[in-house]
Amino acid sequence: MSLVTEKNKENKREKWGSKIGFILAAAGSAVGLGNLWKFPYSVGNNGGGAFVMIYLIFLILIGMPLMLAAITLGRKTQLSAVGAYRSIKKNWAFVGGLGILCGFFILAFYSTVGGWVIYYCIKAVMGDLAIKDPNVLGAIFGDFISSPTSSIIYQGIFLILTLLIVIRGISSGIEKASKVMMPALFAMIILIAIRSVTLPGALAGIDFFLVPDFSKINMDVIMNALGQVFFSLSIGMGVMVTYGSYLDKDTNLIGASASIPVLDTMVAMLAGFATLPAVFAIGFKASSGPGLMFVTLPAVFASMPFGMLFCILFFILVLFAALTSSISMLEVCVSYFVDEKGANRIKAAMIITVTMYIVGIPATLSMGPWQELHILGNLNFFDFYDKLTSNILLTSGGLLLSIFVGWIWGAENAVEEIEKIGKKFIFASLWKFLIKYIVPPAVFIILINSFKDVITAIF
Repeated sequence: MSLVTEKNKENKREKWGSKIGFILAAAGSAVGLGNLWKFPYSVGNNGGGAFVMIYLIFLILIGMPLMLAAITLGRKTQLSAVGAYRSIKKNWAFVGGLGILCGFFILAFYSTVGGWVIYYCIKAVMGDLAIKDPNVLGAIFGDFISSPTSSIIYQGIFLILTLLIVIRGISSGIEKASKVMMPALFAMIILIAIRSVTLPGALAGIDFFLVPDFSKINMDVIMNALGQVFFSLSIGMGVMVTYGSYLDKDTNLIGASASIPVLDTMVAMLAGFATLPAVFAIGFKASSGPGLMFVTLPAVFASMPFGMLFCILFFILVLFAALTSSISMLEVCVSYFVDEKGANRIKAAMIITVTMYIVGIPATLSMGPWQELHILGNLNFFDFYDKLTSNILLTSGGLLLSIFVGWIWGAENAVEEIEKIGKKFIFASLWKFLIKYIVPPAVFIILINSFKDVITAIF
C-alpha cells in the first residue's frame, strides 16, 4: 500500500456518530460559564422578565438564523473554519483564521477560570466550603487566585482534561463526553433549581428574575439583550462551522440548529432559578462574575439544609459546562491543522494545548500577582485577552459570517444545502431576509458598542 493511500486513510475525516451527539456537543459549546453567572445577573439587572422577553425575540431573529448559517456552511464544505470559507471564496479564508485565533485566545484565559472551578470542586468535596460568612469565603478566593503556583497548576489540569477529550476525536472523544456531561449538567441544574425555589423566602428571587419591569426598558437594556444572545451562542469563533463540517449530508439542519439555542437558553434560565431565589432566600446580595460563583453561592449553600451536597453538585455542574465549551475551542484549532496541514490529531492537540498554556499563564497571573501589570492602557493580560476575543474577534467573525452566507456564498445556495435531504424549508424566505438584511446590521451594532467598551477600558 502506498504512503499516499496510508496518509489518506489515516486522515479520513471523522463524523458525528449520531444527530443527538452533535446537538449535545454543539449545545455544550454554547453552554458555558456565562450562562451560569452572567445571564441570571443580566436578567435581574435589566428589567427582569422584560429582559427575558427581549432576549427571546433576539434569539429568534438573530441567534437562530446565524446558527443555521454557520452549521450549513460547515456541512456544505466538510472542512475546518479556514477551509470552509476558502473553498467558496478564496480571499475570505481569513474569516476562518479569525475564528481560530479567537478560540485560541479565549481558551488561553478561559482555562484560568476552569482551573478555579476544579479547585472549588475539590474544596467542595472536602467540605472546606461549609462556611456561611461571605467575607471568609472571599478571603479564601482571594488567597487562591493570588497564589501563582496553585492557579497555574489548576489551569494546567483543566487544559489536560480538555486535551484528553479532544485527542480521542469527534465520535469517540467530544461526542461521548458530551453525551455524559450534558445530560448530567441538566440533571444537576434542575435539582439545584428545585432546591433553590423551594427555600423559604425564595419568592423574592423568583420575582426579581421573572417579573417584568417595563419601566427599565431602554436602549441599554435592548443592547444588553442583543449582546447576551450573540455572546452566549459564541457563533463568531468558528465552532459551529467546524462542528457542522462533521455532519452527514442527511442531517436535518433546521431541527439541529434550532435545538442548540433552545438548549442553551434552557440552561441559562435554569441557572437563574438555581441561583437567584437561593441568594434572596438566604439574604445575600446578588452580584456578577466570580463574586457570585465563588463567594456568594458557597455561602448560600452553607446556609441551607443539605447545602454541601448541592455545593458539590453545583461545582461539578460548572466544571462540565466549562469543559463542554473548552473542548469546542480546542477542536476549532486542532481541526485546522488536521484538515489543512495533514497533521496528526494527537500531536496537533498536544502542541496547541501546551502553547495555550504558555500564553494563558500571564492571564492567570494577572488575576493575582500581575494584576497591576497593564499591557494596553488599563488592561492587564486577562482583560486584554477578554476584550480582544469577546469585543473584537468574536463580533467581527459573526458579522463576516452573516455577510458571507447572505451575500458572498448566497442565501439561495445556503437554502439549497439546507433542503438537500428533500425536506422543504418552509421559512426559507424569512431566513434569507433575516440573514441578509437584519442580522448583519444587528451584529454591526454589537461590534460598534464592543469597540466603545474596549476604548473605555483602555483609557
